[in-house]
This record gives sequence, structure tokens and C-alpha cells, in this order.
Amino acid sequence: MVVILATGLHRELSLETLVRHRAMIDGFVAEHGPAAVAAFTGIYIVAVALSVPGAIFLTICGGILFGWPIGSVAAIVGATTGATLIFLIARTACGESLVRRAGPRAEKIAQGFRADAFSYLLFLRLVPIFPFWLVNLAPALVGVRLRTFVAATSIGIVPGTFAYALVGAGLDSVIRAEGAAFRACLAAGGSDCRLDFDMYTALTPQLLVALAALGIIALIPILLRRRRGRCSPPGSTTE
Repeated sequence: MVVILATGLHRELSLETLVRHRAMIDGFVAEHGPAAVAAFTGIYIVAVALSVPGAIFLTICGGILFGWPIGSVAAIVGATTGATLIFLIARTACGESLVRRAGPRAEKIAQGFRADAFSYLLFLRLVPIFPFWLVNLAPALVGVRLRTFVAATSIGIVPGTFAYALVGAGLDSVIRAEGAAFRACLAAGGSDCRLDFDMYTALTPQLLVALAALGIIALIPILLRRRRGRCSPPGSTTE
């Protein structure tokens, strides 16, 4: 992780890199479809396991390269597998050094996990309040079970993953148009060639509101349980 961030290799996960090698990538996808999907999934696993920024970008790229159905499934498998790997690492002795970077924010997450692990983790997956890497590490520190972590992660990332993959599939024509100008600039020997497109424009208010609504739904079991606890007569017990 340190080597990748220090050398700047994580910056290769960019729209410019995709456009620069688009013809080669499209040729590989067309000739080796399953292998291309497997390679994309493997890159996704490594990126998530090493906490490299760029999960949203990779998901959008999956939609661009494979279409939203295949791209979404590959991203879900990659994200869940990578998150599970870093979760397992964090449960070992060497994981303590990895989570020091979390700081006091980890304790805020831990309090919710101790109360209701599945619903709270599902909420954090649906609504990206905290960084993805932090939500991968914090549950391991508070003793969340592996099956609970995997279940909540695989379910919670589905809406956002499908949404971003759909965005990627729809943006393909726009990116191809921008890519033509970008490649022309490179061919002319330009040194400051860049794409006039911001990936984060995909984070529309409508999409964020939809994800927030799903997150609130995930918190309903916790709210109902607490309400039953307050309404129970003194001396009674609640499940």
C-alpha cells in the first residue's frame, strides 16, 4: 500500500489512462471476454485490498467496458472479495499497524457495530459517509463476524454499484468523443493534454439522495428495536 501511494501508481486509475489505451483494451475485451472480466475483477480486488482510492472510477469503467450488467457483477465480486481480504488482515496482529491511520473516526463506527453489526454496516455500505477502506477495517477491530461482514458488504454495495455501472454505460459515447480530442492532442505532441470531463459529475444529487434513502431503510430495524426498548415496562426484557 505504501509503495503504491508513494510512487503514485494509484494515479494510473484515471480516465486518461483508459482513453490512452482504449483501443488495446477494447481489442482484448472483444477477443478474450471472460479473461478480460477476470482481469478487471482481479484489479478491483487488489485495489480494494490495498485501500487504493478509485473504487467509484473502477465501477464506472466496468460499465463502460462490459456494459452495466456484467460490469456491476464484476465490481460487486471484486469489491466484496477485496474488502474481505483486508478485513481478515485487520483481524491478525499485523492489522493493528494498518488501522492506526483510522484515528478517532474508527471509534464512532465501532459504537454502532457493537449495537447492531449487520444493520449498521449495511447502512454504511449504502450511504458512503466514511471511506470504504475505513469501513473495511473498523468491523474487524470490534469483533464483527466474518459472515456478517460479507453479507452486509455484498448486499449494501449493490445499489451504488449498479448505479455507477449504469452511469459508465451511458457515458461511453461522451468519453469516446472527448477521447478523440485527447488522442489528437497527444499525437500533436502536446504536453498538457487532459480530458475535459470530471468523473465526479456522476455523483448527482439524485443519486446521493437515493442512496441516502436506502441507508435510512437499513436503519429501520435499529430504530424499531430501540423504540421497543424504551416502551418496555420496567423489569421486562427485549430481544
